[in-house]
Amino acid sequence: MSDPNNAMEIQNLFAAYGARVVLHDVSFDMKAGETFGLIGVNGAGKTTLIKTAMGLKAAKAGEVFFFGEGNRNENIKAKFSYLPERFDPPWFLKGGEFIDFSASLYGRKYDRDVLQKYCDRLALDPAVLSRRVQTYSKGMRQKLGLIATVLSGSPLLILDEPMSGLDPLARALVKDLLLEVKAEGRSIILSSHILADMDEICDRVCVIHGGIKRFLGTPTALREQMNEQSLERAFMAIVKTDYATTKAA
Repeated sequence: MSDPNNAMEIQNLFAAYGARVVLHDVSFDMKAGETFGLIGVNGAGKTTLIKTAMGLKAAKAGEVFFFGEGNRNENIKAKFSYLPERFDPPWFLKGGEFIDFSASLYGRKYDRDVLQKYCDRLALDPAVLSRRVQTYSKGMRQKLGLIATVLSGSPLLILDEPMSGLDPLARALVKDLLLEVKAEGRSIILSSHILADMDEICDRVCVIHGGIKRFLGTPTALREQMNEQSLERAFMAIVKTDYATTKAA
């Protein structure tokens, strides 16, 4: 059974590419209203976990639930909005057209003042919305994707490396925006390599290494468990411990 008070629930999830298993019996729950971080090196299985949870990739075994409903239920897809790691909107659309199209997928209409507000929040000049996205820089495309994801109105935002391509100022603005989204009662699952950001905004984090869940808890608990001052150092300690154990075996 699944708890409807959980924004997402992963139960004994296995995922594979051919004969290669990349997720091994991963289980955790994410509370509604929580900002939840996925931490791991490249190839650890974070993006595979996200895609499998959303049904973009078939699971080898296990179950996934969103707000108490199985991820195979087509109606559940309206309850989450996804920003992929490599976000490339259709090149032939203008920025404003992309946001309109994204909102229409969720049956949403928004006030232009709200769009202006989010552009201001992320320091994106609203004038660029009349330009085709092929003229955008990486950072501008990322901001456009974040605005479209937030404007979906979904109760759960799934963000895979949302800080990618952003300078320090833009990163700070994105963190402020995510805190606003959380204050609205929405849930956020966040995958990022920038662990200082995760430490700052995540209620709990899950460390995935080698396709296995290595830790689940608050950033403070992870630092304390590994006796480290920073989340980055604590994560490195887990990885080094795992490598040492594997080598000894």
